[in-house]
Amino acid sequence: MKAYVIVEVSIVDKIIYEEYKKLTPAAIAAFDGKFIVRGGRTETLEGDWQPERMVVVEFPSIEKAREWWHSEHYSEAKAIRQRSAHTKMLIVEGA
Repeated sequence: MKAYVIVEVSIVDKIIYEEYKKLTPAAIAAFDGKFIVRGGRTETLEGDWQPERMVVVEFPSIEKAREWWHSEHYSEAKAIRQRSAHTKMLIVEGA
């Protein structure tokens, strides 16, 4: 079953975050992942959720998503993101 990493991002340092955006595609592709949503416009339908930036990444399985998250390949990008943004991130299984 496919898995989706869903991320809500609030950027605190746009210059550093740009470095993250350059590194991440290769790390995701190395684990057969692909971007479904990468920072597009959002519209709140219910509640008071007003995310600054949303990202959705599809992986072939939850195992592949976990491998990516814990990988050395993603570690440099992850450290840059953690310095330059506040994030909420989860993995969800889906069709």
